[in-house]
Amino acid sequence: MPVEGGSSSGSASAARHPKQKRKAHSLSIRRTNSTEDRPLGIQRGDMLEGQDSKLPLSLRNNLLDLFGQIEREFENLYIENLELRREIDSLNERLTGDGQIIEGGDPTKGALKTKASHSTSQLSQKLKTTYKASTSKIVSSFKATTGSRALCQLLKEYVGHRDGIWDLSVTRTQPVVLGTASADHSALLWSIETGKCLLRYAGHAGSVNSIKFHPTEQMALTASGDQTAHIWRYMVQLPAPQPPPDVSAPCDEDQDSSDREEGEVDGEGPFEVPTVRVATATLKSHQGVVIAADWLVGGRQVVTASWDRAANLYEVETSELVHTLTGHDQELTHCCTHPTQRLVVTSSRDTTFRLWDFRDPSIHSVNVFQGHTDTVTSAVFTVGDNVVSGSDDRTVKVWDLKNMRSPIATIRTDSAVNRISVSANQRIIALPHDNRQVRLFDMSGVRLARLPRSNRMGHRRMVCCTAWNEENQSCNLFTCGFDRQAIGWNINIPALLQEK
Repeated sequence: MPVEGGSSSGSASAARHPKQKRKAHSLSIRRTNSTEDRPLGIQRGDMLEGQDSKLPLSLRNNLLDLFGQIEREFENLYIENLELRREIDSLNERLTGDGQIIEGGDPTKGALKTKASHSTSQLSQKLKTTYKASTSKIVSSFKATTGSRALCQLLKEYVGHRDGIWDLSVTRTQPVVLGTASADHSALLWSIETGKCLLRYAGHAGSVNSIKFHPTEQMALTASGDQTAHIWRYMVQLPAPQPPPDVSAPCDEDQDSSDREEGEVDGEGPFEVPTVRVATATLKSHQGVVIAADWLVGGRQVVTASWDRAANLYEVETSELVHTLTGHDQELTHCCTHPTQRLVVTSSRDTTFRLWDFRDPSIHSVNVFQGHTDTVTSAVFTVGDNVVSGSDDRTVKVWDLKNMRSPIATIRTDSAVNRISVSANQRIIALPHDNRQVRLFDMSGVRLARLPRSNRMGHRRMVCCTAWNEENQSCNLFTCGFDRQAIGWNINIPALLQEK
């Protein structure tokens, strides 16, 4: 960190030049004493008469006074710094005596770690007492994982976008491909097995903020910063599969990510791929950025969410606007449709999400849910009767559609949560975070794993979105971030559930 680097470099400089500092200090003392020993009639200017300077004598005297004040201020700061250092060392010794150590031996950049004999409640109480932390009763949902750890195998990295990737999705029809939506104004389709780019969509004039695939046809729906949503058809041919790489790591690995420069990626971009530039249908009714879009069950209608605080419902065949869903007080951030019913959930920066019911054509009811204290970044349906919402308030909440007055589970994290996803078969929640982590939880809020993030794998910028694919008796999780790449993971579900 810059602060740590500055502190350590300052200490190193002081260690390298102790003689120079003592010499300068002694010179300042001799200068002051010699001035005080002179008779009162002799002024500072008399000391400088022999020096060649064009400055007036009064100005030179003022400069001497100012430099003296600066020296005294630095001396006071130096003394205070020494006292603070002694206090930190004393606190470090007390914590060490209580069974706690400072990682790395440097109290300016270490993190507290406790011995295994201390319970979580004891450590929490010590931290609250020592650092005067908040005394509010917050129950952490994190559970320590011991014994055998589940394995998360890196499947493939998908590199080729020239800007951050906001969203990704997996097709629900054959052939199964991965789609990514990027701030570079394009959407790309990828071979999951080989990581090869198969097709580029370049019909938008702004950032592509989301991508969703038709439930039965080879059609894609993209939302963009150009205030439109596009429906376009694609045709791809999968290349011959390659053997998977032999790369595996424990899901709870604590290694830090690489410090490579932004945009420094491995592999080649999709320079020579088929490109689609014309949309089958263009949806134009919004007055602001279209941040998300999704297909309703059956694929005959789509819903879009915009920064103009409204969500629109369209007929796919005619591109006709059917309903405008208003009521949010601030910009919308996401929208999602139920997999089997005509239900829509919209999320907003106004800290709420709304459930829209279109099952009865004559009655379009809406319910407002106020369970978060900051922007609701996404809210998604599960295969069952649940809604899972994530927020910038660092929490994820699980709701029951039959009784949504209060959440049935709350997951508290250490970073803002972006676009979440829930696996259809095992109902595992994947949380992408601003701090580059991806964590897995079950529907009751129990932490199952954390994806590996090391020098060799993982995202180097914030993770924006996650998506599951549970085809062919395997469970793959895909993540994308603002480091311009998407990553595929093979999740060992039986090991995760056994660890639970």
